[in-house]
Amino acid sequence: MTAGPVIALHGGAGVNPERDYAEVESHLAALAARMAARLAAGAAALDAVCEAVKDMEDSGLYVAGRGSGPNRAGAHEFDASLMCGASGRAGAVAAIQDVQSPIAAARAVLEQTPHVLLAGEGATRFARAAGLPPIPAGAGWFRLAAGVLPEDLHAMQAHGTVGAVARDSAGRLAAATSTGGTFGKLPGRVGDTPIPGAGTWADARVAVSCTGLGEAFILAGGAGDVAARMRYGGASLEEAADAMLARVVALGGDGGLIAVDKDGRVAMRFRSQGMKRAVAGPGRETQVAIT
Repeated sequence: MTAGPVIALHGGAGVNPERDYAEVESHLAALAARMAARLAAGAAALDAVCEAVKDMEDSGLYVAGRGSGPNRAGAHEFDASLMCGASGRAGAVAAIQDVQSPIAAARAVLEQTPHVLLAGEGATRFARAAGLPPIPAGAGWFRLAAGVLPEDLHAMQAHGTVGAVARDSAGRLAAATSTGGTFGKLPGRVGDTPIPGAGTWADARVAVSCTGLGEAFILAGGAGDVAARMRYGGASLEEAADAMLARVVALGGDGGLIAVDKDGRVAMRFRSQGMKRAVAGPGRETQVAIT
C-alpha cells in the first residue's frame, strides 16, 4: 500500500437493530469525505481529528456533545481527549460541564497549559476562561442520539462515544475521542475516553480511538495496549487490536476501536453489536458501515 492521508471515524460501538441509522450513515459518509479532502489539501492530522469530533458532538446523532444523556443527578458531564503522535503530547477533560465542545476544551488543555488532564469544576472554569462557548441557553439543545430510547437514559452501562484517527500527508498521526459517558452514570464517573493510553493514543507508529464500556477498556489497557503490542511484540495492527478487545470481553465489557498506522493501514474492529464507522482518503473509496 502507498501511504497517504487517511481518516477513520467512529460514532460509538453498539447499535439498536430496531432503529434506522440512515441519517448516521449519511452524516458519517459526508464527514469522512470532507475531512479526507481537508487532509489532501494539506491539513494536519490533529486539526482533522479535532474538526471531525467537534462536528459529531454538534450533530446530536451520537452519545457525545448534544447527544449525551444526563447522569443520575440530571446533569450532563462530558469527557474528551486528543493526542498528537508527532509531538507525543495530549490534552483531556473529564467530567466537564456546560461546554459546547468538549474536544475543543481538551485541545485548549493541550495548547494552553502544561497539563494533560483537567477534571470537574476546574475543567469547566478553565474552559470558560479560555473563551470556549457554553451550552446554548434554552430548551431543545440536547437531543437523543440515534438508536437511543428514553428508557436507555436510566439503563446502567448503556454507552456511546465518538472518535477520529488520521494520518496526514506528512505522515503525522493523531487521535481524538469524546463522550457523554454511560447513561445513568454516577456523578463524577469517568471512563476511558479522557485518559490518554486508555481511550485515546497516538505516537509515531499508530493512532487509536476506543469506544465501549470504559471500565473494561481501562482495565484492559485500551489504546495504549494496542500501541505497546505493536511496538514491543511486533504485532500487526489487526492482531494488536483484536488481542486488546479480547481482554475487554474477558473483563465483561464490549466495544471497538478505530486505528491507523504510519503506513496508512486502517483497522476498524469491534466486539459488540455493531459499531458506527467510516473511512476515507484520497484514492480510497469512502466506506461506511454500522454492523
